[in-house]
Amino acid sequence: MAEENILTTGGHHIEEGLVHLQLAEDAMDICRSMSLWPMTFGLACCAIEMMACGMARFDMARYGAEVFRPSARQADLMIVAGTVTKKMAPAVVRLYEQMPAPKWVMALGNCAISGGPFKFKDQYGIIEGVDKLIPVDVFVPGCPPRPEALLEGLFEIQQKVSGKRWWPVPEALQKEKF
Repeated sequence: MAEENILTTGGHHIEEGLVHLQLAEDAMDICRSMSLWPMTFGLACCAIEMMACGMARFDMARYGAEVFRPSARQADLMIVAGTVTKKMAPAVVRLYEQMPAPKWVMALGNCAISGGPFKFKDQYGIIEGVDKLIPVDVFVPGCPPRPEALLEGLFEIQQKVSGKRWWPVPEALQKEKF
């Protein structure tokens, strides 16, 4: 049986563990999904909607993402909220690489997803999608997206982490097949 190595984003090899305890890993994934620590990383107007999610009306704390961390070394969820310029791109990549594993990325808003209204012929200063720089787990469209959309993105991240959706699906989304 060939031994496989895991390659990280920094190009480092990590050998898989000798012991694989599925029940313990499942319990850890549930704990991880209910205690996500997003990084404070707002680049443009979408950051206002991200801040609104932390306030009393939407209250991300109810869903396990309360503590916005000021340092990438303390965060496990990067919410890229806004326009990523070519000048800012190296900083985005550096912050992503500083985050400890396991880590997840959410692209919040049309600018982070595809360049938004700044995408036009011969533009030279905007990255047309943060997924060209770092791997993105969840895309939340909108200009700017409502706080409810950010919460749905958070639920998608939780589902990716634990394999289960913990919160009910809204009626409007139940009718759509996506």
